[in-house]
Amino acid sequence: MKVVLFCGGLGTRLREMGDDLPKPMVRIGYRPILWHVMKYYAHFGHTQFILCLGYKADVIKEYFLNYKEWITNDFTMRRGGRDVALETSDIDDWEIRFVDTGLRSNVGQRLRAVRQLLEGEEMFLANYSDGLTDLNLHAQVDDLAKSDKIASFLCSRPTQSFHVVDCDKDGSVTEISPVGRSGILINAGYFVFRREIFDYIREGEELVVEPFRRLIGERRLKGYRYDPFWCMDTFKEQQELSDMFVGGNAPWMVWAND
Repeated sequence: MKVVLFCGGLGTRLREMGDDLPKPMVRIGYRPILWHVMKYYAHFGHTQFILCLGYKADVIKEYFLNYKEWITNDFTMRRGGRDVALETSDIDDWEIRFVDTGLRSNVGQRLRAVRQLLEGEEMFLANYSDGLTDLNLHAQVDDLAKSDKIASFLCSRPTQSFHVVDCDKDGSVTEISPVGRSGILINAGYFVFRREIFDYIREGEELVVEPFRRLIGERRLKGYRYDPFWCMDTFKEQQELSDMFVGGNAPWMVWAND
């Protein structure tokens, strides 16, 4: 299946990393989070990618046009580096389509902009490109395929460190607990869609607002529960993921852990 990756957002909550770096290009270890997401899909056999670009699209294009395979692959060097023979390859079998979907477009409109590239696809995948999981993707895809639903998304417990507070009418606090223990589930941004999703998205609409409400009204939207999910929405979370990588505890790297 083809994989649509939303890469055009401004990423304002990661401005500490620098204004010239789009959020999907913020690094975890040797590679940007976008690469980690793409490696995840490639591990499950999905190597046709459509990148919905916007903010700092040139940075993403230049990264792949000047991709350095040797960073994450074994190789043999001869003749003082003039002859380099790779033992393995990350992206040799990948097909990547780069599409400018607008600087200020929301996710729904970015998806509409690449509709023609999904002609003939009964089902396809999509991702926000800012979170990681070790979910068995085949299980989520099969779950939607066996149902009458049109869309499925991964829903997980939030990993952020803030707390949820309950108050009485007079403002007295009755409960305070970590958000991860609150029972709240978030949209983790790992989507599986049938092509019919385009019938529910109208001009200017955000994907998870009006279109998803229509699907909910028809009981055609499915949440797939799986909790191990690591979001990279802040500088602190980027540091935590980098520490996990350096410490050899990166469960989302299913291609390496298997």
